[in-house]
Amino acid sequence: MTNVTPSCAASRNLLLASLPPEDYAAIRPLLEIVALEPQRVLHNPGEASKYVYFPRSGFMSVAVALRDGSMVEVAPIGREGLAGIPATGPALTAMTNALIVVHGEDECAYRMRVDDFRREQDKCGAFTDVVNHYGEAFLAVVMQNTCCNAAHSVEQRMAKWLLMAQDRLETPRFRITQEFLATLLGATRQTVTGVASTLQKNQVIDYSRGQLEILNRDGLEAASCECYRVSVTLLQRVTTPQFTAPAR
Repeated sequence: MTNVTPSCAASRNLLLASLPPEDYAAIRPLLEIVALEPQRVLHNPGEASKYVYFPRSGFMSVAVALRDGSMVEVAPIGREGLAGIPATGPALTAMTNALIVVHGEDECAYRMRVDDFRREQDKCGAFTDVVNHYGEAFLAVVMQNTCCNAAHSVEQRMAKWLLMAQDRLETPRFRITQEFLATLLGATRQTVTGVASTLQKNQVIDYSRGQLEILNRDGLEAASCECYRVSVTLLQRVTTPQFTAPAR
């Protein structure tokens, strides 16, 4: 974790941006801006969280760690939300959850110490309301993703993941290895390679040496499941300006 880079300066966390100006000014001294390193684990399962993160750019992944060491993503978190501890729960230790920086090249986040976060929550002001509303939406997204992981194919889930990544990175071109994507999807690398090959053959994406570009967003939405639009709608309700997917 390093100091913020100049390229981060123009981006803001939408959850913090939805606060009244006086409430944001009150918590601003508690926020430190840090740069994010790609694929860095911010906390491991069983560790007490030291910080809450409010991404300004890039995004993170909350993943459930299994006993064999594998992981499956339960939800991505970009600048529409916060990450680090359960948003509405009292526990300071996530026994099964890991927090991973998915994309962190020249990206950054605000972070707040957990003790400061909890003190601000106890004040029951606008910050508490914003965080609690986001926590409700985030829980609904996790539940939707749980259903998605059980009911939909790897191709549908991978298309959904790429759409969510583009929304958060605000660019159709980004770096992601097939091995890391397979880990997040709970699939084998061979399966992800096959899906990527099909999408590339259909000119929906271009993928080479870890560099992926979305060529046809409509085609990617057609390959995805309904869970993508459901998740976007849930998050739109708790952020101002709204977290919005590009228009079709």
